[in-house]
Amino acid sequence: MKRKLFKKSDIFQFETSKELLDDESDIKGNSFSGDISIDALIIKQFYFFPQNVDFKVRHIKIPMMEKEAVIFYIPSLTDLNMVDEHIIKPLLLNSNKETKEVSSIISASSINEEQKIKKAIKELNTGNTLLIIDGVPRCYVIHSSTAAGRSVEKPQNETTLLGPKESFVEKADINISLIRKKIRTEDFTVEKMVIGERSNNEVYIIYNKELAGEKVLNEVKARIGAIQKDAVQNLGLLIQHIEDRKTSLFPTILQTERPDRAASFIEDGHVIVVMNNSPFALVTPATFWAFYHSADDHYLRFIYGNFTRFLRMSAIFITLFTPSIYIAITNYHIEMLPADLLLAIAGAREMVPFPAILELLLMELAFELIREAGIRVPTPIGPTIGIVGALILGQAAVEANVVSPIVVIVVALTGLSSFAISDVNLNYAIRVARFGFLIAASLFGIFGMVGIFMVGLFYLTTIKSFGVPYLAPLTPKYRSSNDTLFRKVLTHESIRPSFVKTKDLTKEPINNK
Repeated sequence: MKRKLFKKSDIFQFETSKELLDDESDIKGNSFSGDISIDALIIKQFYFFPQNVDFKVRHIKIPMMEKEAVIFYIPSLTDLNMVDEHIIKPLLLNSNKETKEVSSIISASSINEEQKIKKAIKELNTGNTLLIIDGVPRCYVIHSSTAAGRSVEKPQNETTLLGPKESFVEKADINISLIRKKIRTEDFTVEKMVIGERSNNEVYIIYNKELAGEKVLNEVKARIGAIQKDAVQNLGLLIQHIEDRKTSLFPTILQTERPDRAASFIEDGHVIVVMNNSPFALVTPATFWAFYHSADDHYLRFIYGNFTRFLRMSAIFITLFTPSIYIAITNYHIEMLPADLLLAIAGAREMVPFPAILELLLMELAFELIREAGIRVPTPIGPTIGIVGALILGQAAVEANVVSPIVVIVVALTGLSSFAISDVNLNYAIRVARFGFLIAASLFGIFGMVGIFMVGLFYLTTIKSFGVPYLAPLTPKYRSSNDTLFRKVLTHESIRPSFVKTKDLTKEPINNK
């Protein structure tokens, strides 16, 4: 279709109502003209009206002003009852000509005036309603957005015994309210940024303005603002744009689906990021210890909480080292085994045709495949596939002399221990690193394991999360409550972590400072 554009005194005229505009970006940057026929035509053509059925236009005449008006809204994002009962109905039924202000007639929670077409269209895309009146060189933006979504449910990945049983959902306003009800202070601050040249996705940055460090906050804003993409739909994609090392094995931004955990990080001076379409929040900065901890650590009593942390750290070492220790000892250091155990292992492997390393790799890969299949298949049969598949596969492999029984025990212990690592991203990192230890042990024995472990420690000391060392406050040493490997008695945790450069280091009541 041929497009024509006419300009006269900075007001656009059109040959017919079906003609498209030459330069949409230029027109979006203009202000409303006050001519309802022109302004309405511009907005209609941007939304391909009337072919686009997900865009509604309502022409009315306002009795109190004796002027024509047009209402625009997107039905899939808008509360239709709000439009009917609180916008259209008051405008049509109010005949008091002494009332000239639209804001005095419409019974909506928020009404703003906007002069720029581009900004008005952005508001329309979020589900708000636009009202333009003939002779008025601006539009009214009426808050009426809503969207379908699930209700607040129990956490799926970060389960807890004694903590709150609610998790984030895919709607940012609900997620903010879940955090806000736990931090009832005027210092609670939410800032909005828009990313994605085409999708215009909204990102919300949440922090306590009296606690959050300026350096971390500015770094978070700078990284989000530097994203150059047409669309970033959710936090799972956003995190890959703003993290420090995009190819790092270890995660540097914590993802949590628990509002209570997000609130505790805010009260320690961290910055939280939430976004529509994401049932979790990002915590910045995040150290290794944040991934190692779980929500139950502080809800349980001091001894119980530290006992679970001991089990979790033991599970990490078992997952990392058990397969590689088996390979190293059976291949290079058989003198470390008692004679009876050595004979038992040799007898079990007598009929196995494969080397020990290949035997372990096959079983490890089979276990990972079963685990991945259990996640991807429908929920009712997922656990069944995991249990039955592992039992049948293990039993059949032993009876067919493909693997030895001791290898099945090693792999089962390794896999079971990996489930004790609560954070999903740290879990993946440990599982992948396990294969590195396994290969190093097969080539160099225990010396290879030690070498890989030392290289890994050196690597962790070089990682930073938004300028914060990854192993802080353990190394380098920062002033804090030393909540790292084990926690202190809750009444003794009176200092916020200083590595986030918080404005208030102590947790004493304000009146006592």
